[in-house]
Amino acid sequence: MKNWKRMLLSLTISVGLLASAVPTAMASPQETSVKVNDETVEYTAGAPINDKGTTLVPLRSTLDAMDVKLTTATDDTITAVVNGKTITLKSKLTRINGVTYAPIRIVGDATGYEVCWDAATRTVLLVSKGGETETVQTGGRGFMWEVESNGNTVYLVGSMHIADESFYPLREEFEEAFTEADYLGVEIDISKAADEAQQKIVLDLGSYQDGTTLKDHISSETYAQVGDILKKNGLEANALDTFKPWVVESTLASLKSMKAGYEASSGVDLYFIQKAIERKLPVIELESYQSQLGMFNDFSKELQEKTLKATLDNFDVLDDSVNQMAEMWKTGNDEQLLELTNSFSDDEEYNKAMLIDRNVGMADKIDGYLKNGKGEEYFIVVGAAHYLGDHGIVKLLKDKGYTVVRK
Repeated sequence: MKNWKRMLLSLTISVGLLASAVPTAMASPQETSVKVNDETVEYTAGAPINDKGTTLVPLRSTLDAMDVKLTTATDDTITAVVNGKTITLKSKLTRINGVTYAPIRIVGDATGYEVCWDAATRTVLLVSKGGETETVQTGGRGFMWEVESNGNTVYLVGSMHIADESFYPLREEFEEAFTEADYLGVEIDISKAADEAQQKIVLDLGSYQDGTTLKDHISSETYAQVGDILKKNGLEANALDTFKPWVVESTLASLKSMKAGYEASSGVDLYFIQKAIERKLPVIELESYQSQLGMFNDFSKELQEKTLKATLDNFDVLDDSVNQMAEMWKTGNDEQLLELTNSFSDDEEYNKAMLIDRNVGMADKIDGYLKNGKGEEYFIVVGAAHYLGDHGIVKLLKDKGYTVVRK
């Protein structure tokens, strides 16, 4: 926890536990490899890619390495033979340069393999169930609450928006509750992050439109620090000059987090969004890209530089802080989560925008789901930091008369 105290205003924490739509001004693509029972898959045609947060792999080569015979593959249906038994798998397929790609997690699960992640080597591990491998990592307890009323049930899940695949598999209670859900609720549907409309919002809000640049809006000391860190990471010192401080801050924080192995592509909310897409389960948004990005853009000039300076001053320990958040999530440590949530109150403007106002809006929507009397189940996944504390969603629902049970 000690590093959190040194960087409470850093949006690194926000990316992890508060907000989904934190943009970055540059991508940091990294190669991903695949192992089947500790044997590296050699791809001669195509290679694993990341598409909007989903890891896609060449289908035939991957199945061959898994000793699975591919029979047919259409736009959304795969037929294969596993241990002499024919299976049919529904999954959206993508064709790139004549190679058919499929989501590796969906394929692995359906063919009897556990899908794990080695963050240090950026390797997807497909492990035969019942087999053993030294690099297999297990998931954690996480955070989940249950609320029942008027024939409806709402499961409240605390997400970590950036993660690695050591978070998986999730414990059975998550998967069982999701299986019964009629709706998945999230802050925003981040699978749409690359859509043209969302990118336009980022550019319109996050870049200067009046001819000024970053150095015209922050101190010379802060600007010099930005340049130094960019150069140390192999970039030009002025690479982010067209962007506002809140975008620069989130870009640098995300760059550091990705180098530590944590990405939105493995986040808990995106994990369930992908499963919802496969199930054709309706995804409802409690917020919007416009509202979240507008919130960051509306931060005062002083707060924007303050958060940027916090990230710059603590850049070398940001990965340690995210590691601490990951450990807190995987152990489901309520005490640490409450301590972190309460610490945001150190800055009134930040706390009101990031937590208080948004929590009220989300709690009111959840209240509506509980009252509709349709006998439905909702699986709600929002940043874990939104739930606890005097202004948290749990207390707001209790104040409305609901019983909220930690699961």
